[in-house]
Amino acid sequence: MRVYILSRNKELYSTKRLVEAGLAKGWDIRVIDYLKCTIEIMKGELVVNYLGKVLPAPDAIIPRIGASRTFYGTAMVRHFEMMNAFSTSGNLAIARSRDKLRSLQVLSKKGIDMPRTVFASNKSSSKDVIALSGGAPLVLKILEGTQGVGVVLLDSEKAAKSVLDAFYGMDVNLLVQEFIEEAGGADIRAFIVGGEVVGAMKRQGAEGDFRSNLHQGGSATAYKLSRNEKSTALAAAKAMGLGVCGVDMIESKRGPLVMEVNSSPGLEGIEKSTKIDIAGKIMEYIEKNVVQIDETTTKKRKIKKDSIGA
Repeated sequence: MRVYILSRNKELYSTKRLVEAGLAKGWDIRVIDYLKCTIEIMKGELVVNYLGKVLPAPDAIIPRIGASRTFYGTAMVRHFEMMNAFSTSGNLAIARSRDKLRSLQVLSKKGIDMPRTVFASNKSSSKDVIALSGGAPLVLKILEGTQGVGVVLLDSEKAAKSVLDAFYGMDVNLLVQEFIEEAGGADIRAFIVGGEVVGAMKRQGAEGDFRSNLHQGGSATAYKLSRNEKSTALAAAKAMGLGVCGVDMIESKRGPLVMEVNSSPGLEGIEKSTKIDIAGKIMEYIEKNVVQIDETTTKKRKIKKDSIGA
């Protein structure tokens, strides 16, 4: 089995764990910096060049695409998919999840609950945006932000209007959401692999910080999902079409609310807090699907041969 991990940094915890899990199965596993890939497109032929050499077609790929490189990264994922490689998450699903507004629209269409969210152009009235989002306190999110960066809590309408006017003046795209006070600066991440929850953790924000991201100083502990939380997480992953993802939810008076579906979730927090071999689960998912693809291809070839013989 030849598997490529599309990652720009082979020293990252997640990348190293995936390499370890693949090698433990005896696979040919390699970390590929997707920004150093060059694709060739010819009649009936798709080729990937890497560091000056043609890259052999893999059986499967594991995309670890950075948010700032979504366009180029998903182009590489699409190219490998068209070379018949199995991808743990498809290029369209990754692109969909990276667009915060689009992903919330998809989740809403599928009947999945989330904080009340308002999106408006920079010419919109700040007063209207504040009113539609339920009034202060409210949360402002820059659409291009990641790992808690570009997320601001505005605790008064005066502060909210001032900040909104400033950002709109700079032509920045924003989402404005209701603030769920009862969440207490904590959220829940459910890790999904192949339509199953393989682990979950609860993340608590640092003292005085309403953001729970581990990159912002938060902490994580193993967590047992309720039936409602589990079904919500699975529905969100299915709606986004992601084979491997992290579904972030917060607890509210009306039940779990989905905040985001992450297409390249880190493994360090979830593995260390739950003691579960998540990287191994991902390899099992790949193995199962590549075998199914091989069996389907063999069956098609047999049917074609039998029909010719007839």
